[in-house]
Amino acid sequence: MKIHARSHTTFLALAVVLAGCGSKHKAAAEAGGGPSAKGAGAPAEAAEGTVTVDGSSTVFPITEAVAEEFQKTSKHRVTIGVSGTGGGFKKFCQGEVAVTGASRPIKPSEVELCRKNGVEYVELPVAYDGLAVLVHPKNDWVEAMTVEELKKLWAPEAQGTITKWSQIRAGWPDKEIHLFGPGVDSGTYDYFTKAVVGKEHASRGDYTSSEDDNVLVQGISTDPLALGFMGFAYYVENKDKLKLVPIDDGNDANGAGPIAPSAETVSNGTYQPLSRPIFIYVSKKAAGRPEVGSFVDFYLANAAKLAAEVGYIPLPDKAYTLAKKRFADKVTGSIFGGKGSKVGVSIEALLAG
Repeated sequence: MKIHARSHTTFLALAVVLAGCGSKHKAAAEAGGGPSAKGAGAPAEAAEGTVTVDGSSTVFPITEAVAEEFQKTSKHRVTIGVSGTGGGFKKFCQGEVAVTGASRPIKPSEVELCRKNGVEYVELPVAYDGLAVLVHPKNDWVEAMTVEELKKLWAPEAQGTITKWSQIRAGWPDKEIHLFGPGVDSGTYDYFTKAVVGKEHASRGDYTSSEDDNVLVQGISTDPLALGFMGFAYYVENKDKLKLVPIDDGNDANGAGPIAPSAETVSNGTYQPLSRPIFIYVSKKAAGRPEVGSFVDFYLANAAKLAAEVGYIPLPDKAYTLAKKRFADKVTGSIFGGKGSKVGVSIEALLAG
């Protein structure tokens, strides 16, 4: 399974139609026939037997892999749009798609939009992800960073003020720092700002942003003065082009000193505060349709294997068992209380509670 590069122009409205007999992971946009960025995405009225999905670019590789495998044995078609976590929730809460991927839990404004439109939802964690802090491979001065240094760099008050590497740590070069990160519709952006700055959706605005992680990879990998962050799976896919920065959260209880994200450190909770669960949300009404119900059942049954194949970290087996029961019982609402990103959570404990 590969995370394919996609055009920045079409990414926000990328519609991936994964036909059961089609080529592996082939995006419509890659073939030159993708939708335009304006007004595109999964249709409000799905064709009979079609599962409509939208949402997070982080969750997309897992959903794409699941859809491909699902369609090998199913007559149903799956369409996947990638509007970012925020964009996906907008469509989902307006009843336009059956499923949306999210790299953070649903937040109050989205809860209200779903309530207003009568959309009940089942929240299902599907994997763990670690947010990777990355620099150019030729960067020979950064070997690790602290959370406080990241906050100093990314806080709103840093805009136009903290502009050189030497301002982050003494001894680092007196050269400009060029920042890259997800756009404000991204759940990765929301989680990072909550974990590092302390408030969701609060950061400096003078950085190169994109909802397409592949654009961020391209930017960081071609700029020796760059620093950025994105989902760990995109680092795994591009590790020959990027340098991973271990992070020290200052709490030895989580593990002493700087720790880099890996399958082990994310799953055992030592890579903090940048480890998080990622989700799909399923419309309760849509879940009653056989194609949606069978797709979600297949997703949960195969998420561990396919998440690992595309660079994510599977949840504990018990968490998948609890998620399957949650979907079977159509338990609606969020185990996070509909309050958005929450740092340092145990999905297994929350689902059991």
